[in-house]
Amino acid sequence: MKKKTNEKNNGLLKKILDKVEIVGNKLPHPATLFLALIGIVLLLSWIFGGISVVRPGTGGTTGVAEDFIVVQNLLTKEGIQRIFTNMVSVFAGFPPLGLVLVVGLGIGVAEHSGMIATALKFFVSKVPKFLITFSIVTAGMLSSVAADAGYVVLIPMGAAIFYGLGRHPLAGIAAAFAGVAGGFGANIFPTGLDPMMAAFTEPAARILDPTYTVNPLANYYFLAASVPLVAIVGTYVTEKIVIPRLGTYKPEEGIELGEINNIVTPKEKLALKWSILSVVVMLGLVAWSIIPNDGIFRGELDPVTGVASMQPFYNSLVPIMFIIFLVAGLVYGIVAKTIKTDKDVAGMTAKSMSTMGMYIVIAFVAALFIAFFNWSQLGSVLAIRGSETLMAIGFTGAPLIVAFILLTSLINIAIGSASAKWALMAPIFVPMFMLMGYSPEMVQAAYRIGDSYSNIITPLLPYFPLILVFAQKYDKSVGIGTIIAMMLPYSIAFILTRIPFFLAWVWLGIPLGIEGPLHYELPQAAPVPTVHIPFQPSGEFPVNTLLISTFSSAEMQQ
Repeated sequence: MKKKTNEKNNGLLKKILDKVEIVGNKLPHPATLFLALIGIVLLLSWIFGGISVVRPGTGGTTGVAEDFIVVQNLLTKEGIQRIFTNMVSVFAGFPPLGLVLVVGLGIGVAEHSGMIATALKFFVSKVPKFLITFSIVTAGMLSSVAADAGYVVLIPMGAAIFYGLGRHPLAGIAAAFAGVAGGFGANIFPTGLDPMMAAFTEPAARILDPTYTVNPLANYYFLAASVPLVAIVGTYVTEKIVIPRLGTYKPEEGIELGEINNIVTPKEKLALKWSILSVVVMLGLVAWSIIPNDGIFRGELDPVTGVASMQPFYNSLVPIMFIIFLVAGLVYGIVAKTIKTDKDVAGMTAKSMSTMGMYIVIAFVAALFIAFFNWSQLGSVLAIRGSETLMAIGFTGAPLIVAFILLTSLINIAIGSASAKWALMAPIFVPMFMLMGYSPEMVQAAYRIGDSYSNIITPLLPYFPLILVFAQKYDKSVGIGTIIAMMLPYSIAFILTRIPFFLAWVWLGIPLGIEGPLHYELPQAAPVPTVHIPFQPSGEFPVNTLLISTFSSAEMQQ
């Protein structure tokens, strides 16, 4: 009877998941979503053009135009000319585009030379057996320096390692998948995702504060501290829930399993040693350039403390990461003979860039959306209205942070791209939280939590079909429901641990990273009035309307 009940429940779960898959597959592509949003922004700028609100710190009592922010209609003659004359420069100047492409060039050499794959194999194969699950989950998180390598190399390797140890291979897939996707972003090493996120957060913060800057490593402390937490939780779920549920593995007829290829060859080991040595040398050079007060990457002296600014170093992180990955990949490839001529290197970089095609398409429409959104000043209106409403109902503090994380995870189920979601959400939520006293860096950290744990339960994750293929190698009956049911305990466990961990971090007042504050104060901000004054469609400059932004008149003309 119990078996029939389980079969009935499994059938119901499969029907629900099938519906989710059908509905999810009907969602438009992220590029199409941004095109639709561009149309909406243009329409709203026309409808609400001329509406004005008080500029922060002015009080709006003088009645001069400089005291107010005005919603700009982008469908006027001047607005249309601005769109067309700036379209190319907006795309070319889109910050995440250059960051991703530059870092991708270096990672491409490290990945396609075999260096990253060998490093992952060496890391996993050298740990004691009782730490194997922990090491697989940890390696999954560390692989985010090259996400493709984690999905393509580590996940099937996890299955092979578990199978070689006489354990269920699907549990190995689950542990690796939990680390790669469920713990996405948590890492003890800086990755290309760090500057990418900051590149979206900074312009969103400048909607309110035109001089605000976001350090690429602003979340580093928190994300590094999250690694052992995610590894411990992922290990517990694997050992106590997933493995007992899967039981003993018995290969079905017709399934042929080849030899386990998780051994690092002598040539690979030698190449990896030289590669690691090159990284150590490069890090030594970086330290030499920043530790002395007059180092190459130190800036002007602070007149009060006498300490030179670290800003040049922070601004150079992306090129430094590019060079470290490039040199490490080159050294590995030369020693391992995977790089024989300069043409091999050029081919590796080209192969890396060929995988960026879809990202470039999304970056184009995302850049236009962000530019139009900022030009229209609609983001400021949404930010102040949203923050005012939330404060009016008392929805602040921990409940607000938790709600934002959960909202991010729900959107993640429909839009898998971390950059695409943040490009969409940052211009709205970063200014909104800033007006409520939370720093852009704190909002970004909360977003990165919500962007991780739901990856492993959505069929819309680009790599989900690949996980299905890996699993079907060991069990042909595995379907979407099988994978989601297997990964759901991880997702729930990460929710119940990572969110409280983040709340405790904020409560203790620990910086999130390098130049990663938790709170924000609007410069010279006057108190936000509690009265609700309707919009003024006439375009006149009403007195005592809502406080909203710190754009200067020069910013408004850009």
